[in-house]
Amino acid sequence: MQLYRVLWSRTGFSDLIVVPAHNHNGSGAPSRSRLVGGFLLDLPQFMVWYGMVRKARSTATKRRPSFDPKTFLARVGGGRSRAKYRKGQIVFSQGDTGDSVFYIQKGKAKVTVVSEQGKEAVVAILGIDEFFGEGCLAGQVQRISTVTAMTDALIVRLEKAAIVRVIHQEPAFSEMFIAHLLGRSIRVEADLVDQLFNSSEKRLARMLLLLANFGKETRPETIIAKISQETLAEMIGTTRSRVSFFMNKFRKLGFIAYNGGIEGGIEVHSSLLNVVLHEQPQIKS
Repeated sequence: MQLYRVLWSRTGFSDLIVVPAHNHNGSGAPSRSRLVGGFLLDLPQFMVWYGMVRKARSTATKRRPSFDPKTFLARVGGGRSRAKYRKGQIVFSQGDTGDSVFYIQKGKAKVTVVSEQGKEAVVAILGIDEFFGEGCLAGQVQRISTVTAMTDALIVRLEKAAIVRVIHQEPAFSEMFIAHLLGRSIRVEADLVDQLFNSSEKRLARMLLLLANFGKETRPETIIAKISQETLAEMIGTTRSRVSFFMNKFRKLGFIAYNGGIEGGIEVHSSLLNVVLHEQPQIKS
């Protein structure tokens, strides 16, 4: 009777090998002392066993749900926590210990840096589905900036060990996180070019478009939350009076509108792209 030797790797049945068993000792049956990491089956036994293995594999594959990064981030536990922040509330401050990464589920936040002389600058505005605080993954022991909620926000905190673990174990999350890092790097380069070569008017127009999510995959938010002219001036590196002048100019041109007054937010129109593409729009009399 033909017998089959079934072998498996050290990791279990994920890598099965089936080979015909041969008589190596001259007796009527194969030597069982050679069956290291395996067992013998005759053909009928093998067919039954193989059918059971295939069924078990198929069931296990169906039961294991696909990994969804956003579902993972929406759940608490396992090094993840979630908190609500009021407008103006600080998430972490410059100089704090860097031991976690944050993810915005709802709302907006601003990133500011204060120099030794006490001068403050806004270096970024963050929105939904954006991470921050990832410097701790690259050995950043202390926070180099302060993050403050600009609106009421819902923010997830991931402990360093938890996010390192999921980056190693889940390719879907790794892909999402790498895309975030690349997007942030591209944005920083674009901001530097903008600061070096563009006028303050053009920088202001670009910043308003970015705040309204123009150019992103998501649908633009035509009405952005209230943001002070002081903050806009800090973000583009100019004075509040220049920001006020250009905002009035954009409003007269129909590029923006104050939704229920400036207290209600700013409505940004796609026509504001004209300022970025053509730096000198003219006001019609």
